[in-house]
Amino acid sequence: MIKLADALSSGDHVCAVPDSAEHLREIGAAYVAHGLARGERILFFDDGGAADQLLRRLGEDGVDVSVPMRRGQIDIVPEEQTRATFRTPLPDVHAGVTGEVVRSREQGWNGTRLTGQMHSVLAPGAAGTLPEYDGLLARLVRESAGALTALCTFDHDHFPDEQIDIMRALHRDHVPGSTAYDDGLLRIVRLGVGHARLAGEIDHSNRSKITSLLHAALDGALRSADAATDIGLDMGSVRFLDVATAVALVHAAEGFPATHRLVLHRVRPRVLRVLERCGAAFSPQLVFDDDAPSPEVVRPGGPLR
Repeated sequence: MIKLADALSSGDHVCAVPDSAEHLREIGAAYVAHGLARGERILFFDDGGAADQLLRRLGEDGVDVSVPMRRGQIDIVPEEQTRATFRTPLPDVHAGVTGEVVRSREQGWNGTRLTGQMHSVLAPGAAGTLPEYDGLLARLVRESAGALTALCTFDHDHFPDEQIDIMRALHRDHVPGSTAYDDGLLRIVRLGVGHARLAGEIDHSNRSKITSLLHAALDGALRSADAATDIGLDMGSVRFLDVATAVALVHAAEGFPATHRLVLHRVRPRVLRVLERCGAAFSPQLVFDDDAPSPEVVRPGGPLR
């Protein structure tokens, strides 16, 4: 069954195989943000700096994590403890996670969400195999009667393809793969008609995807009487933009008719400086917005062309 990371029900146990590092961060942040909104405690197993990347992405998504961190709603298991967990006999892991579920309830949270980077199970000295640990997690979810939700991520950087295939088969519920562009450097996800989210870095290797996206979005808007007049790009997770792409964005906006605008949402200061040096301030059809696109435009969309 297909499940969305930001729409899981309490008691779900879901598998995700990210297309890229950007997709991994996107899935994890959506899952955690949804849990925070539901008043659930997040138990995140860190390894290889995954927690720092998660917190950074949540910030990019406009999620303030300072209060949840201070209140213990986000509880990060340190790397050494994560690695030690997979050297611990399975019955002891069962008891430990069960205790965390009880602890969440005693602290007044509406449930526990478990996720993180768990490839240490593949390291020498692990007390069980990956399927055995996943089976234990499935058992814990069942026993919790809806109090425990789990997202298992198996990315190609840390897990061999054969192992990923096995884990896919063992899970009934899955987070869907990307229906957008993703080259490992830049990820584009369609948010709704005329709106998309960009994440990563934009340079000569993927610049054409941005210009094609804008041309197609404008063409669609002009052909539809009901389409919004704003073409929006959420750039909160764009870390780098080269000069040629900045020029291309400015020129694209200048080509918009007077009735339409190109709105760039949540542009980072470093990226904004590049755009400003390339003439963004002199293009009346190019607008900057510090807020994310409004919720009514953020809805699932099909593949980008």
